[in-house]
Amino acid sequence: MPTYGDLVVNGSFTNGTTGWWSGSTDMVIIAAGTAGLEATASTDAENLWDAVFGQDGVTLRAGCRYTLSFTARASQEGAVMAVKVGMGVDPWTPVVEKQLNVPTVDTHFVFSFTSTLATSGQVSFQFGQSSPVTIHLTEVRLTCSTPSEGFYTDPDSNAAKWLQANPDDPRAKKIRRSIARCPAARWFGDWNTDIKADLDAYVAAAAAQGQMPIVALYNMFNRDNGGQSSGGSASPDAYRAWIDAAVAGIGDRPVLVVLEPDSLAQLGNLPSDSARAERTTLAAYAARALATLPETTVYLDGGNPTWIRPPEMAARLKDAGVAQVRGFAVNVANFDSVDVCCTYATQITTELARLGVTGTGFVVDTSRNGNGAMDAEGQHVEWCNPGGRRLGVPSSIGVGDADYLLWIKVPGDSDGSCGVGVGIPAGSFSPYLAERLIEGW
Repeated sequence: MPTYGDLVVNGSFTNGTTGWWSGSTDMVIIAAGTAGLEATASTDAENLWDAVFGQDGVTLRAGCRYTLSFTARASQEGAVMAVKVGMGVDPWTPVVEKQLNVPTVDTHFVFSFTSTLATSGQVSFQFGQSSPVTIHLTEVRLTCSTPSEGFYTDPDSNAAKWLQANPDDPRAKKIRRSIARCPAARWFGDWNTDIKADLDAYVAAAAAQGQMPIVALYNMFNRDNGGQSSGGSASPDAYRAWIDAAVAGIGDRPVLVVLEPDSLAQLGNLPSDSARAERTTLAAYAARALATLPETTVYLDGGNPTWIRPPEMAARLKDAGVAQVRGFAVNVANFDSVDVCCTYATQITTELARLGVTGTGFVVDTSRNGNGAMDAEGQHVEWCNPGGRRLGVPSSIGVGDADYLLWIKVPGDSDGSCGVGVGIPAGSFSPYLAERLIEGW
């Protein structure tokens, strides 16, 4: 059973059929093909449930909302397949059960449901129709969202805007399926001319759907210390006023806020002790202001595993007021794997406890960490548009120590004119970068 993220292991079948079982070999044979699993039913599989395969050990929690998705095609017209998630033992109670007509072309299926069971369950696929038929299956994912209706998907993300302008581009289908429809953070900064109105409109749209928006507030004075994403508020006073307006825009509606990515991790790059103290004071001001909101969950900047050592990061977080909010975010816009990030974050929470700050949680940015952060030579990749990275687990509840796994950096948005994205400004959407993340090259 996986510890974090996807509840289904080896859902792309890159590791053969590891983790998957099948029923009687007289009825069905499963094998990993060049593009996923090939499950072939025999003529003996007369009934829909005769040719069956699946995976056990899938943790289900009562009251939590899940999303099951997969891509499938059949070797012939008229193929029917049943999909179930539920108990893996008698009485085999399902929490979701769907009967599908499977076309002969790759088709992506997505089902969301709320579990009525708390159990170590099973995902299964069943087919059979008295004639030989092969089901091709890949991209099988089961993720847990929130206890209510899940995270809000930004309808005006850069990827969505690109799709609206380029509906016939050959990359459009995969970008829509793999990026644009997945919940990710919307970033707010100095490009917002009226932060109160803009946040109010966005949060209201999410509330109308009964969903939780993920918001990154990114307008720190001297933002990015003059780097690729430089900018931010014009002065400390302007920043405090901006935060006050953001608080007014959010109001009493549910929001998950990632506060000022890189702001604390970059303290060492500031030119003086006074500049560092000023930055910390501004972060603490924002944390205090946001902590007054009854339905807002806030995570400060926690850097990433290869940047700031845990004792130092814990000290910076304490000084910035992490005790007043839920916790901190790690790996924002970075590429480290979930297990590496969770180890690092747990080390920070241990150090915070030594400093008298207990009960802090953390979230991990999984937007681009599907291949981890090591290249083919075993070296840690650079932070700016490195090649060979892949999309990570979509925004979901953290199954292990993490509160949530989130897409904080929006996949396909450039880190700057660097790496494989030379000529693409920071924050600009690139279908080229998006396709690389989808395909992993």
